[in-house]
Amino acid sequence: MKTEPILITDKSTNRLPFSEVGQYKVLDVELNGFFLKIGKRTKSYMVRGDYWQDGRREFSIQKKVGEFGTVSAREARSKAKEMLAKFSRGERPEDPNRLTAETITLRKAWCRYRDAHMIRKGRAERTIDNYRDYMERLLADWLDWPLAKLSARPNLVAERHEQLSDKHGPYIANSVMKAFRAIYNHAARGNREIPSYNPVLAVDWNVEHRRETGMGERELDEWFRRLYELNKPLRREFHLFTLLSGSRPTALKEARVEHVNFRKRMLHIPKPKGGADKAFDIPLSRAMTRCLLRAIRIGRMLFPVQSEYWIFPADSASGHLIDHKEDRKILPKWGNDLRQTYRNLAQVAEVSELDVHLLMNHSLRGVNAGYITRDRLVQGHLRKQQERISANILDSLNEGNSTNISGWLKSRALSDAN
Repeated sequence: MKTEPILITDKSTNRLPFSEVGQYKVLDVELNGFFLKIGKRTKSYMVRGDYWQDGRREFSIQKKVGEFGTVSAREARSKAKEMLAKFSRGERPEDPNRLTAETITLRKAWCRYRDAHMIRKGRAERTIDNYRDYMERLLADWLDWPLAKLSARPNLVAERHEQLSDKHGPYIANSVMKAFRAIYNHAARGNREIPSYNPVLAVDWNVEHRRETGMGERELDEWFRRLYELNKPLRREFHLFTLLSGSRPTALKEARVEHVNFRKRMLHIPKPKGGADKAFDIPLSRAMTRCLLRAIRIGRMLFPVQSEYWIFPADSASGHLIDHKEDRKILPKWGNDLRQTYRNLAQVAEVSELDVHLLMNHSLRGVNAGYITRDRLVQGHLRKQQERISANILDSLNEGNSTNISGWLKSRALSDAN
């Protein structure tokens, strides 16, 4: 509904009809930016102006001055003049919901980063849990601090990094600060009032050394003997499959029965490190297939309910294996130690660097690698390479001392040691 501008007074406002559908505006003929917004039941005095900074219009803003019947037209006009004058001087209007450098706290920035960045982009749940632990436990006392305050005191950030290093170790301290840096940068990109200086720049990073804990061929015979003696049949198969696949333990713990395709001899990993976008299939060697069959059968005996869903079930809240750590006096190598061992033995088996990267789901470097379609290689070439690696691992057994172990590895059912 279009109307001509009028002089807004109590009488003229009273004569204007309510809207039958939606709302309509009536401009004031004297004060530019002052107008009425009339709906089905209310008539509101409004003001609209431009916010300028450094000679440039940043944005236009519209605010309610008052409602007809509670505020007179004269009072509304006076307030509108004051507000328009503030706009012209570059003063921001008061808005309790507006985020500023003083109101954007670490808590708000973290929640925004979690929802808008991590969850929306499908980051792995364990990655989100790590960030949550860093923010809500290790930096809990900072959650209600404005980011601007932390930016102004980078010495506090550097000191906290040192404290975390002493209490939790150098790797955790670095990880916490990397998470904080990412959250701060994400918030700063969305609000120019946040200082551009990220206080993490003051951190003197701890040196991180690649952990060389993988085994060589000569150590495997003893490791297999220790594994065979482990009085935990399902965890025994879990450790063996970690070695044969070179996979990250966390991904294997969450592997479901429905993810195994024994006909195609593949195990699908839907949410590896990096999230759903990094989903991939592990080609199964014969030894790996036998290992999974044993694990499923053992799981059905020990955990009949949970084994309907999980390959490595457990009596836990999630229903699957949670803790895979062993006493190193009993089993010296497990977890990522076995992932590194897989990498070592793949080299011995003369499997190419590119094939190992594909089998372990590493990111590929170089322009040419980007043209490789992994899915087209899984059932053929990569499975053959997987067989070579598995054969090389099992060939490390000393035949004279491992009759029972060899029998277990070649079986599809529970071994005598169970």
